[in-house]
Amino acid sequence: QGRLVESGGGLVQAGGSLRLSCTASGPDFSLYNMGWFRQAPGKEREFVAGISASDSPYYADLATGRFTVSRYNAKSTVYLQLNRLKLEDTAVYYCARATYSGATASGNYDTWGQGTQVTVSS
Repeated sequence: QGRLVESGGGLVQAGGSLRLSCTASGPDFSLYNMGWFRQAPGKEREFVAGISASDSPYYADLATGRFTVSRYNAKSTVYLQLNRLKLEDTAVYYCARATYSGATASGNYDTWGQGTQVTVSS
């Protein structure tokens, strides 16, 4: 089973943007349904966005209109573009592989990255 490695997090001012990347090792990335979650201090992990193996994106309400998920199979990478960031977007962002397309519950993801920290300042 492949590994997932996130990158691209950092410190950004409110209203700014970041692009997160998640690169998978191992074969058959194009067959994977992928998702992004986040976890803020003291809060539960929450679904942010997902993208199916057929390249169909879907979003949690918190992401709609501000975040965009995409994938580039040739690089075994899934991206999460974060725009118009708010203080409340501060969290560790994780990518994960879904067991089926459209999954939003963390229990339906079987492989996780180590996470990348996003900190939004005022």
